[in-house]
Amino acid sequence: MTDATPAPARPVLDVWCELQCSDCLSALDDVRALRERYGDRLEIRLRHFPLEKHKHALAAAQAAEEAAEQGLGWPFAEAVLARVAEFDDRGEALLTEVAAELGLDAEEMATALVDGRHFLAVDADTAEGRAIGVTGTPTYEIAGRRLDGGQSQEGLRERIEEIVDGLPA
Repeated sequence: MTDATPAPARPVLDVWCELQCSDCLSALDDVRALRERYGDRLEIRLRHFPLEKHKHALAAAQAAEEAAEQGLGWPFAEAVLARVAEFDDRGEALLTEVAAELGLDAEEMATALVDGRHFLAVDADTAEGRAIGVTGTPTYEIAGRRLDGGQSQEGLRERIEEIVDGLPA
């Protein structure tokens, strides 16, 4: 007879992000540090919250969904954020360029941006974000607690670590 007890679920950190947001670029250092500290003991999920003030944000969110479908969601998001300064001018061309640089199928990325296949996923993230009180990016949600990083990242990583460390193993 085998033990049928399911493994405990690991904590989930939702990172509400927008890929045309310079504050989200700043937040990457904290996300990387959390990944390094917790490894696979903490699931870090990229959630989309494109802001209307950024004209390419919705396309970027859909591109990130396509990148995730191709297996490189976070690397794609990080690569786009690393080039946020040029994103305003380059727009969707930057998204397909980054996809190609990462070895993704850039043609499929371009097709996904035209056919809108990921719009509903992005829209669902945005709606869920609004429902829990997200108003800007980056915003974090873990264990039912929302932490707003749009004003300042100061102390947020430490607060997230306190929450994670306080959760049952």
